[in-house]
Amino acid sequence: MNIVDISEWRYTTKHYDKSKKISAEQFEQLLEVIRNSPSSVNSQPWHFFIADNDQAREKIMPAILEFNQPRVADSSHTLVFCIKTPLDEQYLQNLLVQEEKDGRFNDAEVKEMQDKGRRFFINKNSSTPERQQAWEGRQLYIALGQLLFAAASIGIDSTAIEGFDDEKMDDILGLKQKGLKSILVVSLGYRAADDDNASRPKSRLPKEQIFTQV
Repeated sequence: MNIVDISEWRYTTKHYDKSKKISAEQFEQLLEVIRNSPSSVNSQPWHFFIADNDQAREKIMPAILEFNQPRVADSSHTLVFCIKTPLDEQYLQNLLVQEEKDGRFNDAEVKEMQDKGRRFFINKNSSTPERQQAWEGRQLYIALGQLLFAAASIGIDSTAIEGFDDEKMDDILGLKQKGLKSILVVSLGYRAADDDNASRPKSRLPKEQIFTQV
């Protein structure tokens, strides 16, 4: 499939076939796609929790709104997408150390410029804790888009879930103590034969309404 075919094939899965599991190899590929996702000034302000068995899914289920619970219960894997709260000095230094380890800097000046540039944009978007979290959330949604498309490209179905209680999820996973906050949930697996959403045609606004040539 070309990229348009992939985008047309993918849809929001409502019912999963619980008997079908994503292979360990393919799931690791999806994790690498998430890890490689772009973020503003390479801030990578995220952490992901993986529920890939019934016990783990049952643990997070109280935080999932009732109408979404089947999408988690029958999934092969479910991920909880979290942001870091806050982006503190220790985290910024950790990023810089990793970038240096990975060979991103030719000299000390380049390293200093990267650090200053990142701090500028983080500070620009951190006048309040709420604004920083909103900015981090936007980076997280870039990773979401990467994951959804990558999954579809290898025939894996997905559901992005905002219908959950973030405060309950934070309590269940002890996120506040970890300096994290849950933002969204994503279930992955294979569509059930009776998932009627698969047969519905896509409905999108026409190009003329959403694109303007400058």
